[in-house]
Amino acid sequence: MKPFKIAVILCIAVTLGLLLCAKTGWRLHEFIELARRSKALQRTLVQPSLRLLIVGDSTAVGTGAMAPQASVAGLLAQQFPCLQIENRARDGAKFSQLLLQLEGEERFDMVLVMAGGNDVIRMRGLDALENDLERVMRRARQQADLVVLMPAGNVGNAPFFSAPLSWLMTWRSRRLQAFAKAAASRHGAVIVNLFREPIDDPFVQRQELNAADGLHPSDAGYRVWFGELMAQAALSQRLGAAAARVR
Repeated sequence: MKPFKIAVILCIAVTLGLLLCAKTGWRLHEFIELARRSKALQRTLVQPSLRLLIVGDSTAVGTGAMAPQASVAGLLAQQFPCLQIENRARDGAKFSQLLLQLEGEERFDMVLVMAGGNDVIRMRGLDALENDLERVMRRARQQADLVVLMPAGNVGNAPFFSAPLSWLMTWRSRRLQAFAKAAASRHGAVIVNLFREPIDDPFVQRQELNAADGLHPSDAGYRVWFGELMAQAALSQRLGAAAARVR
């Protein structure tokens, strides 16, 4: 019976491995399709009251949303009709690449930084990541008095990942949050914390918040993030005060 049991266990293991590979392949296909269709929302106004610069990765682009208007940038445009939005975010960008997005001497009323997931997933060295965050925050503060840092949440909770890889992604996400909090504090930036343990994460409890690739938010997921941005950064008060100064 012992050889039979070993054979059964091996068969089950192989079957599970094949299913996992098939699932990963399907999600990668969905990811490529979502990235191909994604387009960063921008809005140019004749006489804007406020000017916003968005830099970051695919989450700042709005990948996973059915239309740009459902992204965080799109929801900001709806909430603040007089806000001009310049969105330089790119799919796949790491924090080190955000410095290129922050080039130029132009000033803005606010800079929104949304990134970190690619640094977590693509195993960016932790010392290098900490240094990248420092340089991005320093540069962003040169372009706006109000800088909002919105790093990726608990990447390990994404449906794309299974244990034990998901455990590694969660550990790296915790390090990202610690670096982001420290860098934001040093440079007077506002931090929006999206990190949640699985028991508290709405993206775990409500699968409809995840896009088809299991990595990005859906329309509903971006609405959750937008709510966190508005609440944690107190944007209505901050942008209202900035608009009053312009007038």
